[in-house]
Order: sequence, then structure tokens, then C-alpha cells
Amino acid sequence: MRTIKSEEITQKVRKLCMDAAYDLSPDVENALKKAMDREISPTGKEILRQILENAKISRNEQVPICQDTGFSVFFVDIGDQVMVDGNINDAINKGVSQAYVDGYLRKSILKDPIRGGNTGDNTPAICYYDFVPGDKIKIVTLPKGGGSENMSGIKMGRPADGAEGIINFVVQKVSEAGPNPCPPIVVGVGIGGTFERCALNAKKALLRSLDEPNPDPFYADMEKTILEKINNSGIGPQGLGGTMTCLGVSIIAFPRHIASFPAAINIECHAHRHKEVII
Repeated sequence: MRTIKSEEITQKVRKLCMDAAYDLSPDVENALKKAMDREISPTGKEILRQILENAKISRNEQVPICQDTGFSVFFVDIGDQVMVDGNINDAINKGVSQAYVDGYLRKSILKDPIRGGNTGDNTPAICYYDFVPGDKIKIVTLPKGGGSENMSGIKMGRPADGAEGIINFVVQKVSEAGPNPCPPIVVGVGIGGTFERCALNAKKALLRSLDEPNPDPFYADMEKTILEKINNSGIGPQGLGGTMTCLGVSIIAFPRHIASFPAAINIECHAHRHKEVII
């Protein structure tokens, strides 16, 4: 059994939060470069060029890619041969607090959803834990900005809706979102499960690299269909028209009840921030 000090987790999370805010992940940057090459609208192409220039400045000067540095969301895989000498949730929140205060990242979290009052350090983080074989802990951060998160949705459909019903639901939600999530966007889709599991899988789907196709050919084809339909919508970069509205679509499918057919969509903006560390 391996023991990991909570202080090490805090230090890793602190750096992870700052890296996510300052350094656009390679898969997203590559997707933006490809989008700029493919974009036929001169305005859209110039917007994409400026987005890439902004990412370069952020990385070089260590300043946030976007002023909305997001709600701190973590997906944590804990090995069954690992012990933490303290409370892992507290260790993660301490790391978030240090990053957002020391790194001058915008603090966006309110103590109470109705009565307000800023927490002052962007905590509490939202953490999801899975237990896996091994003696390591993998921590993935996915800071979620309000503009893109607000465009999320879930539909408790009918089993008869089938794949076509899900495709239409996702494309319609993106169309309704328009420029609000700051396209070009990345789309995560959850299919199946229960109401809450479906929504969680839509968010978790965003963790898959844009360079990786879905391992299931059926869902890989479905992702391509959705992507094509979204990019034919004409919304374009920043909603000003063009062919590159979406950089990628990722689906997670999960077993469902015979009488239920949930589908969920979670959207990321062009500053699709995600970083991971293995301890």
C-alpha cells in the first residue's frame, strides 16, 4: 500500500489550476489551427487567428486565456493500493484556493446561490471520484466557464427517439446557443443512464482528447454526423458566420432503463481548458 501526502496533492492541484488557466492544451490548439485552415469565411479565419494569438500570449506571459477562469471541476481516479494521509477533498480545495489567490485568477463562486457572497478563493471545487486498480492517483481538472456551462441541457426522451432523436436534440441545443458559448465549441454528449449520470457523462466526455476518435465505430460515426450538422449551421467563430462552429464532438454511452432514454449535452468554449497530473 502506497501513501501519498495530502500536501503533495495540494501542490499538484495548485499548479494544475494555473496551467489550465494559462496554457491551452495541445489537442485544442491543433484543432484550432486545422479550423483556421478550413474556415472559408475571412472574418471567421481572422477570429481563429486572434484566438490562437491570444493562446500564445497567455502561455508566454502566464495570464489567463479567458477572464472567466471557471468553476473548478475535478475528475479523480484513486488507485486501490493508495492511501492519503488526510482528506483528499480538503487537499484539492486547498490547492484550488492557493492557485486562484496566488495566480490572480478570477474568483467566480458564490457562497449561496440566491443570497450570494463570494467565497473569495473559487472554492468549493466539484470533485468526482472513481476507484481504479493501481497505486497512483490521477487528477484531471476541467474548469467550466459560466457562458458555456449555461448552454448545457438534458432531455428525458422516449426509447422510440433513437439515434436520430439524440442527433436532432444536440444540434438544436447548439443552434439555440448561437454565439453565447463563444464558438468554436467542443461538445460533450451523454446518452443513457439516469438523469444525473447522463449529465455527468456529457461533462466527462469533454475529457477525451480531440485527437482521439470514439473507440466504438457506431458512436464515432454518430459524432461525425453531429459535427457535420453543427458546422453546417453557419454560426461560425464567435457567432459571426462561417463553417467552423465546432471543433469536436465526444459521446459517452451508458446502459439505460428500458423505459428511459436520457440524452445530455455539455458545451465548452474555444478555450477548452483541461489538464491532468498523475501522482
